[in-house]
Amino acid sequence: MTKNVMIVGVGGQGSLLASKLLGYLLLTEGYDVKVSEVHGMSQRGGSVVTYVRFGEKVYSPIIDKGEADFIVSFEKLEAARYVEYLKTDGRIVVNTQEVDPMPVITGAAQYPENLIEKMEALGVAVDAMDCLSLAEEAGSAKAVNLVLMGRLSRYFDIPEEKWQNAIEKCVPAKFIDLNRKAFALGRDSR
Repeated sequence: MTKNVMIVGVGGQGSLLASKLLGYLLLTEGYDVKVSEVHGMSQRGGSVVTYVRFGEKVYSPIIDKGEADFIVSFEKLEAARYVEYLKTDGRIVVNTQEVDPMPVITGAAQYPENLIEKMEALGVAVDAMDCLSLAEEAGSAKAVNLVLMGRLSRYFDIPEEKWQNAIEKCVPAKFIDLNRKAFALGRDSR
C-alpha cells in the first residue's frame, strides 16, 4: 500500500532538505520511493510543495486531493491551503509560525485568524507546535525543517537511530549536531 507525504511551505524554509532526508530514509528501509520536484515558487516567499510517495511499488510522484496520509507544513496558512489533499484519517504536522504572503505584505489582505482551530473544526487531526522556537533552541532558526521531521518521525514505525543516520547522510557535516538537536526537540516536545 502506497503512503503519501506532502511537504508544504514557503521558499527558503528548507523543505527540499526535509524531502531529501525523508526520501533517503524510506529508501534505506527498502521502500520504492518517488520524491517529486518542487512545485511553486522556490524563491524566498513563494509557496513550495514537495510530494514523497513510498510503498512496495510507486508508479507516480503526484499526490491528488484526498490522498495525503501526512501534510508537513512549515507555516499555518500553507497547511490550510492544502488541507483538501489530506485523507479522512490523515494528519497535519504544522509549525505554528506565520509567514505573511505577498497580499498580506502589500496590505491587500489580512492573515487569516484561527487557522488551526478551523482545520480541527473540519475534523482534521492537527499536530501543531512552535517549531521556530525549538529550532532556535537547537541553535538556528533555519532548523525548523528538522524539528518538523522529528515530529513526523513519531508517526512512523522506524527506529530513531535510522532517522539519525539519514540526517548524517543528508546534512552537511558542520550542521549535523545542530540538526540532530533540532530533530530530537521536535520528536520529544510535549
